Amino acid sequence: MEVKLWNDKREREMYENFAELFAIIKATEKLEKAYVRDVISPAEYELECQKLIAHFKTLSSTLKDIVPSIERFHDTYKMDCPAAMNRLVTSGVPATVEHRAAAAMTNTTSAAIVAECVQNFITAMDSLKLNMVAVDQVHPLLSDLSASLNKLSILPPDFEGKTKMRDWIARLSKMGAADELTDQQARQLHFDLESSYNSFMAALPTAGA
Repeated sequence: MEVKLWNDKREREMYENFAELFAIIKATEKLEKAYVRDVISPAEYELECQKLIAHFKTLSSTLKDIVPSIERFHDTYKMDCPAAMNRLVTSGVPATVEHRAAAAMTNTTSAAIVAECVQNFITAMDSLKLNMVAVDQVHPLLSDLSASLNKLSILPPDFEGKTKMRDWIARLSKMGAADELTDQQARQLHFDLESSYNSFMAALPTAGA
């Protein structure tokens, strides 16, 4: 006999979000252990960790009314993931960024901004996937992304991500706060974000060299 955990679509989405939050915390714990044991390179660790942190921030923000305390969620489900809790809740940045902070303040500033850009890209893309398409939801995310990209001196003024975000922000500024993007607009924005993110990641090794 099949036992359903939910009674309607809203409850189903809640349980699915719980499962995703659980998976993010577990994945982060495994990643932290792999990094400590030198199973994964610092570069690979940092990229994956930035993605998990960004996903976590988006999801925890979505669930803030249902899950006001991530610590309580962690304890309720007896997760035993202290490294993940430190990384996701306490620190908020990859260990590699923390290590660079101890080594050299100027290098860390750049690394922290890169991490901020990655998180803003993924947060914006995740929000569209969660159907957060109202102007007053999308505009702040794109503004944060644009601001973080402009702080990174290694990117030229005509960098794809900068120009596309400026265009979208200008377009949204002409709309009302309660207006929503059409399906076509949301799809195009997600495409532009993904394309800009890929260009951003491709630009980093060249800039670092």
